[in-house]
Amino acid sequence: MNCFTSGLSGGDRILIELTRRWLDKGLRIHLVTSKEGYEVCQKYGLRSASYLIVTCPSLLRLNVYLLYLLRALKALVTVLNFRPEHNDVVVYSSSDFWPDSIPAWLLKMRFKNIKWVAAFYLFAPSPLREDTPYRGWHFLRGLFYFLSQLPIYGLIKKYADMVWVTSEFDRWRFIDGGRLTADKVIAVRGGVDIRTPMSVPEPEEKMFDAVYIGRFHPQKGVLELIDVWRYVCEKKPEAKLAVIGVGELENEVKEKIRKYGLENNVILFGFKDGVEKLKIFKDSKIVVHPAIYDSGGMAACEAMACGLPGISFDLRALKTYYPKGMLKTPCYDLKKFAQYVLRLLSDEELYRKTAKDALDWARPWDWGKRAEVLLDAMNRVFVVKS
Repeated sequence: MNCFTSGLSGGDRILIELTRRWLDKGLRIHLVTSKEGYEVCQKYGLRSASYLIVTCPSLLRLNVYLLYLLRALKALVTVLNFRPEHNDVVVYSSSDFWPDSIPAWLLKMRFKNIKWVAAFYLFAPSPLREDTPYRGWHFLRGLFYFLSQLPIYGLIKKYADMVWVTSEFDRWRFIDGGRLTADKVIAVRGGVDIRTPMSVPEPEEKMFDAVYIGRFHPQKGVLELIDVWRYVCEKKPEAKLAVIGVGELENEVKEKIRKYGLENNVILFGFKDGVEKLKIFKDSKIVVHPAIYDSGGMAACEAMACGLPGISFDLRALKTYYPKGMLKTPCYDLKKFAQYVLRLLSDEELYRKTAKDALDWARPWDWGKRAEVLLDAMNRVFVVKS
């Protein structure tokens, strides 16, 4: 089950990559998704899966909150009419969003032998926290996200048979020593394509000093990144940043670029994937991951798999998610972040060491290995039938 957004979220990517590999192993997989989600699944080759499409009136697309609630209701109605071929099946909800989680919970309640694997990849920050990314007019959205997640957390704690989180820190918010023991709460992390980057040639000279990949979302620090790049350009006026992604902050990002006169320094590529994305990575020297609130973020590891060293803020989750291959700067100090960028670009020895660490860290993230590990974890707890 999934609720696709613009571009691909980390949860969407995990669902697609794991499903593709499990279909190849002969597992029968049914996907409950929106029309947009179905189109994305077809684009990424998930043609042998079975589908239940949740449709919503197009007029409601103008109101994201109404659409969110309607999709949850429509998904509930859809699964009420769904009867599995046998009860011994696994239902996976790919996010904590209501259209994903509540129908999975309902199936768990209706069919006694169904096992529920619940993804909970990010704890919503309290909008009252000092470091909340939801400031200004984003406050109400952050409040909605925080409040809507609370009942889902309760349902998962009480009813899920297995929980997938992103980081080791988040595991301990579910492990209770009773129903949810340590072997039933898995830090998924995500995965990367290890093989394809080797087929993309290295350019004779790199065009970009850094690359960012991620959604244009308050949590990802994309607006703060434009400030960082302004500071970089004060010391290195010709510095160029490649930005891969789309999202709700796109207009604000463009306005900030114009405000600082960085049109020749920051190149917006929109959403890119596959070889197109890898070519931009190979044409860049470092990857910047300026998330201000995150549980991990596997997008940066895709660039690290191409040999790019990284820079991020020293967030707690990233201490275990990226223990090497990524330099950590003091949290939210934008000038210090810029200094780290300049240092990594100028210090050849530091660059070589960090790049080697990045590549070494990325290699075990291969999607094939991740799919095997997660399937094995489920089979240890309950048998997954093909």
